[in-house]
Amino acid sequence: MAETARHSEPRYGNRPTMKDVAARAGVGLKTVSRVVNGESGVTSDTERRVQEAIEALGFRRNDSARVLRKGRTASIGLVLEDLADPFYGPLNRAVEEVARAHGALLINGSSAEDPEREQELVLALCARRVDGLIVIPAGDDHRYLEPEIAAGVATVFVDRPAGKIDADVVRSDSFGGARDGVAHLIANGHRRIGFIGDQPRIHTAIERLRGYHAAMEDASLRVDESWVSLGTTAPDRVATAVTTLLDAPDPVTAIFSGNNRVTVTAVRTLAGRKRPTALVGFDDIELADLLGITVVSQDAAALGRTAAESLFRRLEGAGGAPDQKVLPTRLIARGSGEIPPHEG
Repeated sequence: MAETARHSEPRYGNRPTMKDVAARAGVGLKTVSRVVNGESGVTSDTERRVQEAIEALGFRRNDSARVLRKGRTASIGLVLEDLADPFYGPLNRAVEEVARAHGALLINGSSAEDPEREQELVLALCARRVDGLIVIPAGDDHRYLEPEIAAGVATVFVDRPAGKIDADVVRSDSFGGARDGVAHLIANGHRRIGFIGDQPRIHTAIERLRGYHAAMEDASLRVDESWVSLGTTAPDRVATAVTTLLDAPDPVTAIFSGNNRVTVTAVRTLAGRKRPTALVGFDDIELADLLGITVVSQDAAALGRTAAESLFRRLEGAGGAPDQKVLPTRLIARGSGEIPPHEG
């Protein structure tokens, strides 16, 4: 009994092969291959025996072997900043839906905003012979991808442009969106407006800061350097920035937050203060409609869908120069951006 039980345990790493299927069904290896790949030339009775053997053994086709023969995996890679960030959920889902419609598998991972980790992950996906890549870049030098692109790996960058190479890019209008958001605060009477953004090495952070400065310049308003705070999106850092802006001798009367994570911490920090402070955030956040948070919304799903469609067009043979697509943003007024300034 002990011997029988031992043999009934799973043999991890020892998957059944087509040879095992052929032996169980009493047919040749080529016959199994035809059945597995849906080819003709097999009688119904033989096909039934092969299918029964496949089911009994739990056989699964080895797509790695097909890669060696055909050079295609029918898979694409998606490298995100952080899978846990709510912004990337709709983007990831949109890419997955487009991939599925093209019969391709999506493999994704997070760079954690680390350029070295991004490169490691991208090259690992290339080593697994993905057909194409969609990358939200963490770094600013993507020359390491040149050999892969030259070898035929279609690549599209999302949210931020590639660094030091020419490639297809799909991004939101960070500059224009921030400009609109700050102009909205100005239109509601604010003249001292603070900006809290992400790290200055990140392209979107700088574009949104440019939009802030442009809106202030459009209104002939000066910007005190103490009104601008760039850094990590860690809650402690952002909360300190909010408090510093509001407790200064000449405090700001409104805040523009540079992304969803900054906005969430800003909302929490402002909730603990006696007087309300106007706030407009870049990116929508969960429950913003219920909390009355005015935002500059970008369509994450549209970003993912547009990038994936661009990628599959390249995979299907579309040529031409690298394409730059900029998707519009939308200001959604819900109350926080319409709070009037208070003095003293």
